[in-house]
Amino acid sequence: MSPPSSKTKAKFSQALSEAEHITRHNQDPFQVRIENFIGYTQVPVGLAGPLFIRTLDGAGQEICAPLATTEAALIASCCRGCKAANACGGVQYTTGDEGMSRGPSFELHTPSDAFKFVQALPELEDPLAKVAESTSKHLCLKSLTPHVIGSFVHILFNYTCGDAAGHNMVTIATERACAWVLKTVAGEYNIKNFYIEGQMASEKKASWGNVKTARGLEVTAWTSISDPVCRRVLGCSSEHLYEILQMGQEACIRNGQHGNNIDVANVLAAAFIATGQDAASITDASWSHLTPEYDRESERVTLSLYFPSLPVGVVGGGTRYATQQEALRIMRCDGAGKKRQLAGFIAAFALALEVSTAASVVNNTFAQSHERLARRTAENGARSRL
Repeated sequence: MSPPSSKTKAKFSQALSEAEHITRHNQDPFQVRIENFIGYTQVPVGLAGPLFIRTLDGAGQEICAPLATTEAALIASCCRGCKAANACGGVQYTTGDEGMSRGPSFELHTPSDAFKFVQALPELEDPLAKVAESTSKHLCLKSLTPHVIGSFVHILFNYTCGDAAGHNMVTIATERACAWVLKTVAGEYNIKNFYIEGQMASEKKASWGNVKTARGLEVTAWTSISDPVCRRVLGCSSEHLYEILQMGQEACIRNGQHGNNIDVANVLAAAFIATGQDAASITDASWSHLTPEYDRESERVTLSLYFPSLPVGVVGGGTRYATQQEALRIMRCDGAGKKRQLAGFIAAFALALEVSTAASVVNNTFAQSHERLARRTAENGARSRL
């Protein structure tokens, strides 16, 4: 890239003169991996929890989650949901499918050429995998899914990426594989060119594609809450909580909403920022499905929250920075082999917030809690700190 012009430097100098707080830091600029680095925007971080979280085999541990947010009432509500879940055995989770995709597009001369190229893909898959996987020891090509659109062949490359989320990893690998195609078999199949992304990978976009195929980790978290706990902690009956969630589910259908949840994006955004995930990738995870079930005999409401795509990692990207490393340590998700655990923990805290927010709608305290906590005085604010 060319160096900035004198006019650009002047604009930067002017901006810096107005950025006293942003520039107040002691970080070595050469350790920061963004361009035109000038400093930091500090986002308040609060602790949610503790939440007792169990895996499918029954093993569990109490976890606190650092959440970076400017929204009052969010962490208090999440903590209330944690308290209700803990009183009934905590939250359980399981992870399923995993993948990270890149969707290049190949331009051919005619639709006939496009279909001939697609027919040859099974024979090309092994060499393509070898080329792609040569770029990283953590990467493994899972599948190639072609789509012919006119004279273009869009191929969804789907990978696993070890403990990384893998956004950049799959881009580098796919570019290398596509370049091999252009160099090796372009003449045989009349391939004119390729483009590294043809918009079928749904990166940082909400799509049905991210519901059908995991872009990140597939995760489900669930909890079952008794009527006495609902009344004591949440201020409503378990039956009323279930009825309101059912009502909301019907409204989501009528409104054509993408998924069914109340406010999971709050926890996703706050946890992503705190732990160094790509914050824009909460759009990949924006489809989630909250399912309420009510047992009239036991008067228990069971709530499960399903994410088909939760793109997170515990190495690489923003997880390298010291602040984000601390957040991962607090969540006991730092180090090798903790990626699935991080996804499960984030889903569990998102469910805790869903429980509490739904209850605040039932007992009509949603507006009051925001008004009370967002507009509290400095004296009251000091009392609320840990």
